[in-house]
Amino acid sequence: MEDIDAIAVLQDPVRRRLYEYVVAQGREVGRNEAAEAAGVARTLAAHHLDKLTEAGLLESGSRRLTGRSGPGAGRPAKVYTRARAEWSVSLPARDYRTAAELLAEAAEQAGLDAGLCAAARRRGEALRGAAEPCGGLEEAMEVLAARGYEPHLEGVGNAEGEAAGAAAGEAGTAAPVVRMRNCPFHAVAERFPPLVCGMNLALLEGLLGADGPVRARMDARPGECCVVVEDSKNNDD
Repeated sequence: MEDIDAIAVLQDPVRRRLYEYVVAQGREVGRNEAAEAAGVARTLAAHHLDKLTEAGLLESGSRRLTGRSGPGAGRPAKVYTRARAEWSVSLPARDYRTAAELLAEAAEQAGLDAGLCAAARRRGEALRGAAEPCGGLEEAMEVLAARGYEPHLEGVGNAEGEAAGAAAGEAGTAAPVVRMRNCPFHAVAERFPPLVCGMNLALLEGLLGADGPVRARMDARPGECCVVVEDSKNNDD
């Protein structure tokens, strides 16, 4: 029942706002920033953030938020990020993860990658239904958010994108792309990355529309979904 206890912590509306804000940033968040975003006092935010950490929903650490070091840099501040653990509740108990891993293992051993991708693309098209292919990145982000991918826009003029590019030794992203902080298939993808990531790409191609203004392509980055979405005119890869 630990998963139920952890998820129940989010019943408090302030706690949930704080959790959702921290998760949405994709980086370490300090108490002052979280409190301002949630519209509560810093002491109240600190209390709820620590409760979320105790429940295993967040992880905490400390660093100097000023970016300076040495004398006069100030004391390290407590910061929070989303915990790496997964939480799920099913009543009565179900174990779909084991079934998914067994099916993935069998598909991989039998060389069924192409068949799986074809099925995933058909499922994506079925989910899209009669709707036209996504008309742009903003619409794609809405579709992806509804499927739990936690999309965010990254590119030129985007501070987050420039920071990520600098960390990778690059000068930022050449054009805006949609990256996703969450992979709905993360647990199985960790064990069978080529199979599941290929399936994920095919699913999104069907969901977004392969012949529309946007396209999905593989571009793995640690801690994020292996697929990115971009303007279909970007054909330089």
